[in-house]
Amino acid sequence: MVVIRTHSKHPAFVALVSKLDAYLKITDQDEHEFYNQFNGIDLIKYVVLIRDGEEFIACGARKAAGENVMEVKRMYTKSSARGRGAASKVLTHIMQ
Repeated sequence: MVVIRTHSKHPAFVALVSKLDAYLKITDQDEHEFYNQFNGIDLIKYVVLIRDGEEFIACGARKAAGENVMEVKRMYTKSSARGRGAASKVLTHIMQ
């Protein structure tokens, strides 16, 4: 697995976030519109992608939430890649 640090406009990040949004629309049900207002990516500066071979399988980002405080945003791992440690890699590299 390869870790890539990038920005919120990276096409692979946008594609993975689109999959995350589709998943959340199902799980959030009637509350999706309320939660979705907090899920924009345009103000996110720090993004981590995980690539396995040629496929991007996971992503996550961090956003400042105050002095010495950050929030993990847009964390997602493709269902076919879960259980292989990609999410742990994302979190490790977001914190650096």
